[in-house]
Amino acid sequence: MASSCATGNGLLTNRSLLKPPSHHRSKRRTLAFTSIRASTESMSSSVVEKLGIKVERNPPEPKLTELGVRKWPKWGCPPSKFPWTYSSKETCYLLEGKVKVTPEGANEAVEIGAGDLVVFPKGMSCTWDVSVAVDKHYNFE
Repeated sequence: MASSCATGNGLLTNRSLLKPPSHHRSKRRTLAFTSIRASTESMSSSVVEKLGIKVERNPPEPKLTELGVRKWPKWGCPPSKFPWTYSSKETCYLLEGKVKVTPEGANEAVEIGAGDLVVFPKGMSCTWDVSVAVDKHYNFE
């Protein structure tokens, strides 16, 4: 049995005490939804630079379209480990795969994977350790 308390308007159950008046609820829902949407949109694409490598996780489709990513050539490789030197700046977008890239002289790696937009600087020498086969679009500048 729900408890109730007397007010000037009559009786209210505990449940009705928890609910703000309907005109307040819609404003709060809208504000909460807007806040959640804004925070998830800002979190959906983040750019991080580590060891000279820039990684943008889940860039928005309009950005990929603006860059012309889908028109860039494609390259892929099976799981493997190999050295690589960038003779020019490369921007790539991984469609599939998982890689640990270790720049020469570094004690740590940068992990990249499907959905990442990555920029490697000109002159970087590194080792690619591919744990899941890679399929990517790439562009050299």
